[in-house]
Amino acid sequence: MPDRSNMNLIYVYDGSFDGLLCCLFESYAQREIPLDILPADPSQLTLLPVKTIVTDTEKASRVLASIPSKMGSAALNFVRHAFLTCLPQKELYILLFLRLGYRHGPSVMNRLTDNVVNTLVQAVKHLQKESDLLRGFVRFSIINNVLVSEIGPKNFVLPLLAPHFCQRYPEERFLIYDKTHGQGLIYQPYQPLVLPINSLELPEPDEAEQTYRELWRLFYRTIEVQGRHNPKCRMSHMPKRYWQYMTELSGLQPEPARKPTVHANPDFIPAKVLPLLLSRE
Repeated sequence: MPDRSNMNLIYVYDGSFDGLLCCLFESYAQREIPLDILPADPSQLTLLPVKTIVTDTEKASRVLASIPSKMGSAALNFVRHAFLTCLPQKELYILLFLRLGYRHGPSVMNRLTDNVVNTLVQAVKHLQKESDLLRGFVRFSIINNVLVSEIGPKNFVLPLLAPHFCQRYPEERFLIYDKTHGQGLIYQPYQPLVLPINSLELPEPDEAEQTYRELWRLFYRTIEVQGRHNPKCRMSHMPKRYWQYMTELSGLQPEPARKPTVHANPDFIPAKVLPLLLSRE
């Protein structure tokens, strides 16, 4: 049993998946459950005791091998995806999930009434939904003969986007820059890499690129059926936070509120007015 007297302890790790697995190893080795698990950040202050967990590849490999053997390959794939989410305290939830998995085996994936499992399931669904949307929302511009795109997702979706775009453009060179997480998917034929990019300032588009952007905006406006214009429906399928990164919608002015249209019916006379009209005859 874990020592609950040590539950006011905070683990600090290097932010890698291997580092998180070492946190789990330490939790079992010391029979303790931390209050939280945080990536190392010199600017972050805490009043609670902190234990720094050093990443050890041997320990990480042992934990990694134990997950599919104890709870199935689906659980390993699940925690890998959970690690990419924007869920607050995701590291702690993953640690608690894996402790449940060691106790209950493969059935842990079906324990949806458990708060830890359900929270992670919802977070992974959000990750998968966002990655599905971005497969259609990524817009490339040609800069120095390289396809370049900028995105601002909530979750770290680049590892999920990589297979799609690498298969779609196998002979191209492209860069997808994740502004939120400071990472970039860099691809040249058959060599994909995800690397940290602290900042990226794209040059102004040249005349040819600007022309193609205007043509794309013109096409987008032209194909719309005016009689079926529905801003709310568009925002439900194309959330507004993605618009700034989409060529056809960037710089789009907000639409003024429309007053409800009332169509007069000359054959309709309100019931309260009818007696007054009859009394005048």
